[in-house]
Amino acid sequence: MAGEADDVEGPAPAVSDNQNLLAEQRRALILEEVRRRGGVRVNELTRRLGVSDMTVRRDLDALARQGAVEKVHGGAVPAAEASSHEPGFEAKSSLERDAKEDIARAAAELAVPGSAVALSGGTTTYALAHRLLEVPELTVVTNSVRVAEVFHTAQRAGGGGPARPGAATVVLTGGVRTPSDSLVGPVADQAIRSLHFDVLFLGVHGVSVEAGLSTPNLAEAETNRRLVSAARRVVVVADHTKWGTVGLSSFARLDEVDTLVTDGGLSAAARAQMAEHLPGLVVAGGPEPL
Repeated sequence: MAGEADDVEGPAPAVSDNQNLLAEQRRALILEEVRRRGGVRVNELTRRLGVSDMTVRRDLDALARQGAVEKVHGGAVPAAEASSHEPGFEAKSSLERDAKEDIARAAAELAVPGSAVALSGGTTTYALAHRLLEVPELTVVTNSVRVAEVFHTAQRAGGGGPARPGAATVVLTGGVRTPSDSLVGPVADQAIRSLHFDVLFLGVHGVSVEAGLSTPNLAEAETNRRLVSAARRVVVVADHTKWGTVGLSSFARLDEVDTLVTDGGLSAAARAQMAEHLPGLVVAGGPEPL
């Protein structure tokens, strides 16, 4: 494609058609890998192909526009499988770690001491939970086994005696465990229905203007709807790879979100779109996009 000469190792071909061919060859290799393995990660493709992260993301965007693949968090899967594909917690933990830490630091500043906060499941909310340990007198409601364990481990570190002064009070909902170690379903929904939070910190599978917030898990979508309904303020914590990803089920519109906390990898175009639909946008860490 025109403008992709810098994607190719070595001297740039003199003829633009050769550039098109090279780009198409690379995308054919990516598509073959996606179909063979059932999904690929961006970082794996950058190593295998010897090109930049941005080149791989552009290739995935092009394949997604063709309907050949669909982008998911950190990579892509075959289009027919995309909407119901849900990676496990460990697989997601290895993706965009620095971005998640930046987001966690920024989001923790939005938690007011003594308030009632809710944290949904997800690896970004897991990173946030570690930061919230320093915010005193919180009441934390979560449907994430991993998030609850962060607070419980911190309390046990004190020797197993009474909780340290200012330590959070943690309420873990019941429910059925998902691959992301979230508790969902009727039991979780019923527990959340009677509660009220000052702020909800919400991790998501995908964010888009058209689909809003989405997840590949139908039961998790319903539980997330309950969390959103119970919150006075909704703060979405999502790194830049979530932008444009769409899961099987939408559970909230963008106009139901008060603030999105993301990282510096979010493109200028995406920021402009977000600014049109969200009251608050916080970009944490990282370089400004060109």
